[in-house]
Amino acid sequence: MTKEKRYALEARAAALATRTLAHLPRRWELAVARGLGTLWGELDRRHVAIAAANLQRAFPHWDEGRAWRTARDVYRHFAAAMIDLLWLDGRPREEIMALVEVQGREHLETALAEGKGGLIVTGHMGNWELHGLVHGWLFGPIGVIARRLDNPFLDERLCSLRARGGNTVIFKQKALATVLRLLREGRFTAVLIDQNVQEKDGIFVDYFGRKAATTTVAAALALKTGCALVPAHSLLLPDGRYRLIYDPPVTFTATGDRAADIAALTQKLTGVIESWVREVPEQWLWLHRRWKTQPAGGA
Repeated sequence: MTKEKRYALEARAAALATRTLAHLPRRWELAVARGLGTLWGELDRRHVAIAAANLQRAFPHWDEGRAWRTARDVYRHFAAAMIDLLWLDGRPREEIMALVEVQGREHLETALAEGKGGLIVTGHMGNWELHGLVHGWLFGPIGVIARRLDNPFLDERLCSLRARGGNTVIFKQKALATVLRLLREGRFTAVLIDQNVQEKDGIFVDYFGRKAATTTVAAALALKTGCALVPAHSLLLPDGRYRLIYDPPVTFTATGDRAADIAALTQKLTGVIESWVREVPEQWLWLHRRWKTQPAGGA
């Protein structure tokens, strides 16, 4: 099968799933999604093993059984998050907003009132796509830094969802100039900082006691512009609703040593994300090879 035919088939499957899911009550949709996640985990043994190994190293006091159970829970969670994006497609704003509650609203509003713009520093927790959509409706449009999907049809659908709340989709290739412009206008941009990067594209900080190659973009921009840094993430609750959580803005004092300041601030932000993951480990993307890049000559 050619790549073009595969992309077209994937697009038709997504459209069919959207039409089918649209008729399901919320609780049924979540039940179907978690069932698919269970099946997905059984079929994708290689990535379940990656997740379980990551979990065991991050939580050395866990036994092997708990690590494997949590790895399978990760599949169930992300199946629910992905199917949710299809189920929510086309639904009215009021129906989507009814599924959301906000914690820490005052922290974001304080940062917004300063008028200097800022960065929403986040990670692959809960449902970050839904969070971005609802944030635009609640607090005004933001920039959303993204990587294009390989499938152009699915990429177009996802970009349409991201922009529905008025947000600006910023592709990584030309991100810096756009983010700086938004900051000058006093606006915010969401930045995910919890994925592995190449050594030349970041620095090593501690994440669950291991060296993790991490982007410095949030720290560098904050030091350059003085913009606010507001950590935020979402959680899928047991009742099927989402909680959007905004932490207090991260404060810092520049010492004049730019490299050291960037390293310290990047570590601080990474520590915040680690604290989220420790509370609800099954809602973080353990399937990703977060520690793939290691210092040259290191373990």
